[in-house]
Amino acid sequence: MLILLSNSRDPQGRYLHHCRDVLAELLKGVKRVTFVPYASVVAPWDDYMAKLRDALAPIGVGVDGVHRAEYAAQAIRDAEAIAVGGGNTFHLLQHLQESGALDALRERALAGVPYFGWSAGAVIAGPTIRTTNDMPIVEPPNGLGALGLVPFQINAHFTDLHPRGFQGETRRERLAEFLVANPTLAVVGLPEGDWLRVDGDAVTLEGPHEAVLFRDGEPAAALPSGVRVDRVLAGTVATTPSVPRPRGLLARLRGA
Repeated sequence: MLILLSNSRDPQGRYLHHCRDVLAELLKGVKRVTFVPYASVVAPWDDYMAKLRDALAPIGVGVDGVHRAEYAAQAIRDAEAIAVGGGNTFHLLQHLQESGALDALRERALAGVPYFGWSAGAVIAGPTIRTTNDMPIVEPPNGLGALGLVPFQINAHFTDLHPRGFQGETRRERLAEFLVANPTLAVVGLPEGDWLRVDGDAVTLEGPHEAVLFRDGEPAAALPSGVRVDRVLAGTVATTPSVPRPRGLLARLRGA
């Protein structure tokens, strides 16, 4: 099973607190998680690992860092469960490719090893990382192909916020550009607080918010919490159009 989280913190800033029950279910019977911290650029990887260790301590799960292993790919192959942290998606993919761990990660996840990732760690579960929000601070040597664990792209931290007077593109406009260039791919815009539960072929949206499905030549579709995204993609579940809904302080200031 996979748990693909848009973000790591709840609105109060508590680390992985909003998904603790889900992770406890995913990791039932697991003693130790192998953590991939490669997305972190500024914070030391040991510090990142310690943060995850503190977050998982209440559910009785320990953490080992793949960066401490002599061979990253073997550490992944030996893992009871795998966690992939957020940060810069390009940096994450570069290190997965250069360490030889990318293929091992795909193999283990497809074999059913519990996997959870947030932000970049969720984006990388798609066919490519081309719908990340991150700046391409490095160039992965083998291109932008990712794990392909789900048949659609993921845009984490999806938001409709657009500050008054800001002249850049909205998130929806950027994803529309992606679809013009990549018309065969779908994109799920995953707002903060939500996650995707992947169990075999079943992909279910969970969390408090509505997500958005983008496909070329079609209106953006609203994905309510609890919907089977795989059935929406297959055309067996009807959808309604998604209306931009700014949230948070800027939305209140604008009277939305």
